[in-house]
Amino acid sequence: MTSAAPAAQRSAVDRFFKISERGSTIGTEIRGGLVTFFSMCYIIALNPLILGGKDGTGAFLGGADGRATIAATTALVAGAMSILMGAVANFPLSIATGLGLNAVVAFSIAAQPGMTWADAMGLVVLEGIVMLILVLTGFRTAMFRAVPRELKVAISVGIGLFIALLGFFDSGFVRPGSGTPLQLGIGGSLAGWPSLVFVVGLLLTLVLMVRKVRGAILISIIVMTVAAALLQAAFAIGAQSDKNPRGWSLDVPEWPDKIVAVPDFSIVGHFSLTGGFRELGILTVVLLVFSLVLADFFDTMGTMVAVGSEAKLLDAQGDPIGTKKILVVDSVAAVAGGVGSVSSNTAYVESTTGVGDGARTGLASVTTGIAFLLATFLAPLVAMVPYEAATPALVVVGFLMMTQVSGIDWKHWEVAIPAFLTIVLMPFTYSITTGMGAGFVAYVVLQIAVGKARKIHPLMWIAGAAFIVYFALGPIRELLNA
Repeated sequence: MTSAAPAAQRSAVDRFFKISERGSTIGTEIRGGLVTFFSMCYIIALNPLILGGKDGTGAFLGGADGRATIAATTALVAGAMSILMGAVANFPLSIATGLGLNAVVAFSIAAQPGMTWADAMGLVVLEGIVMLILVLTGFRTAMFRAVPRELKVAISVGIGLFIALLGFFDSGFVRPGSGTPLQLGIGGSLAGWPSLVFVVGLLLTLVLMVRKVRGAILISIIVMTVAAALLQAAFAIGAQSDKNPRGWSLDVPEWPDKIVAVPDFSIVGHFSLTGGFRELGILTVVLLVFSLVLADFFDTMGTMVAVGSEAKLLDAQGDPIGTKKILVVDSVAAVAGGVGSVSSNTAYVESTTGVGDGARTGLASVTTGIAFLLATFLAPLVAMVPYEAATPALVVVGFLMMTQVSGIDWKHWEVAIPAFLTIVLMPFTYSITTGMGAGFVAYVVLQIAVGKARKIHPLMWIAGAAFIVYFALGPIRELLNA
């Protein structure tokens, strides 16, 4: 950490965001914010794919050609909420539509017979309101502080492995195998120009980081995006498909016909707070909202610990600085996602990429938010960045987060085993919430087993019971529908 300059010599922006106090610079924060944006802007392309299907009445969100509308509104809400996080909480944590949460909304809620997209988004708004109440009453913050430090470390490490897996899988470096869950590339070997872009991008990022080059991650993303575009122009590689397994995994890096497009936000405000109750009944709606709350509740907790740990913005108890403000903004973001009809918005673990590049303040999140707002007009240009150029950043940050594993006392099994389950089940189940839930339940059970039940915080009992219900939601729904 560098020593802070006298307050009189610092700019208003520096003083507001406490940039010098945290050993950073305005340039570093802006660069870190851009790195975060490029690491998470895939949601602009991915969210329309998830929310682009039919609801329970057979209608499409935004109409049959509504994907461009979903993309623009996804960027709009992400931009506004990321700026709010930076300005209010002064924390380098950016926000966008939550992956996983949007799948629950699309496939478990909106697809219910008779449910419309407006009804589904109404449940998202209710989820956000419940979350906000939990924060304002102090319950969510108290719950966060009740979690043992070892489990907080395990959450951070587990998320590191999870996002590293995301990086490897989304780039096509590892894929579903024939006879095995995963395998290297195609048929056990790497093939195709996109794989080369990922490998070279990963090595370039690592070399730049080892040599302590500032902006290593952003430099790598830009260089490899240009390289990918040149390869696409030369060899017409195309998108990945069953007939073209060596293609680009999501975005084809082609120079767009037009850089600027007028955004369409017509789906904003299309939500119904009562439609879900009318179509599904009170008990089913309560369970669905509960599942959304529980997933969002603990995903955000894990994400902000991971970001705070990497940025060295945790207090003596291992809690992020300004925890309540972070959670308030995150809850408001959930409401905004429902109001915007783009599903619950939440904190993004990809924020660790910006932190890994030096971001330490909310200015980074403001920068990310501005980039998202510009992306509402520049969606064609953003679509140039292929997964293969952006995902090496996730792998590198996974390594950085993995280094915290030494903070777990592996000699005391009643703590080490829950930590282990938390770490491994996040990537193994492709779910941050599942890993956390398994760790919480195991912690309570093993503390009882060694005669330390009195040391368990009352809220940990509540969390353990809530996760047991969460894991049994399927059978519970079957009983209710029987």
